[in-house]
Amino acid sequence: QAQLVESGGGVVRTGDSLTLSCTASGSGASTNLMGWFRQVPGKEREFVAVINWNGDTIKYGDSVKGRFTISRDYTKNTAYLFMSSVKPEDTAVYYCAAVTPYFGGKYIYRHEYSYWGQGTQVTVSS
Repeated sequence: QAQLVESGGGVVRTGDSLTLSCTASGSGASTNLMGWFRQVPGKEREFVAVINWNGDTIKYGDSVKGRFTISRDYTKNTAYLFMSSVKPEDTAVYYCAAVTPYFGGKYIYRHEYSYWGQGTQVTVSS
C-alpha cells in the first residue's frame, strides 16, 4: 500500500503562483507514476498532470498546459505541481494520486489510479 500526503494549498489571487507537494511512502513509492487531479463540487474529477519516476514521461490536461509544471524529486519520493498564472477556474480540491506502471497505461483517467491523497484546497480569487 502506498500513502500520499499533499500540502501547499491555499488562497491566491488571479495571476499568482502556487506550488503543491505530494510525498509518497510505502510500497512502490519510488517507482509509481504520480499524478494530480482536481475536482469541484458537482463535477467529475479532472486530470491535471502526471509524471513517471524519472521524469521522462509527463502529461498535462489541456486546461493547464503552458501554465502548470509537474516535477519530481526521486530522492524524496515527492512530486510537485507548480501552478502559475492561476485563474478563478483553477479553484478546486487538488488530489495527488499514484499508480504502478502497466503496459498500455494512459495515466490520464481517474480509474487507472490505485492510491489517492486526502486532497488540498486551492482557491483563486478574482
